[in-house]
Amino acid sequence: MIKEKDKTFAKGICFYKLFWIFLLGSIFGAYYEQILNLFIHYHYHHELVWQLRRGVFYGPISPIYGIGAVLFAILLLRKEKTNFQIFLEGAFIGGTFEYLLSFFQETLFHTISWDYSNDFLNINGRTTIPFMIVWGLLALLFAKVVYPFLSNVIESYPKKFSYILTHTIIFLLLLDFGISWGALFRQRLRIDGIPPITRIGTFFDKHYDDETLKKYTINMKIIEVKK
Repeated sequence: MIKEKDKTFAKGICFYKLFWIFLLGSIFGAYYEQILNLFIHYHYHHELVWQLRRGVFYGPISPIYGIGAVLFAILLLRKEKTNFQIFLEGAFIGGTFEYLLSFFQETLFHTISWDYSNDFLNINGRTTIPFMIVWGLLALLFAKVVYPFLSNVIESYPKKFSYILTHTIIFLLLLDFGISWGALFRQRLRIDGIPPITRIGTFFDKHYDDETLKKYTINMKIIEVKK
């Protein structure tokens, strides 16, 4: 007799469950950013403009939201916690993650995608206390409502087909990440005046020059590097 766990795809907090949490969170984040920007732009300019807001070049993927959801699942759901504990830990996790992501983007790519320097209670312009409070509320919503629902849906996927689909999507995402972040890193080298020394660098310079990258990174700004 086949055990119930053996018949279930992605039982519990496992790699496959976390991958689908990441994927669904990334897709949600991309459309959330684009819809939010649509309303903000209309409020200030009285025109509807649909701009791509995502972390890769191909597909509606915003990894910051997906990684945030995975961090919440790993760090908040393995042990019983009170609502207040989830809120506080979620605020700290979200704020720390946003801060570190901003720092590494600036360090590795010489670019920034957000700057809160003029916002209330900001922390080095990389995050703010009010945004950390929002992260805490999102963590509470995720732990109590979103994760239980998504977990049940994911575990209901047909097992064999789901493994094939998951591995296929992983391959495509890795390819997307490699092209997107490789092109951005090559842009950083161009900013430093470093010519390509491999065929890969030449490929990125030819197909993903600065003008092309602007189409994919509308909200990203290049910063001047002190020499």
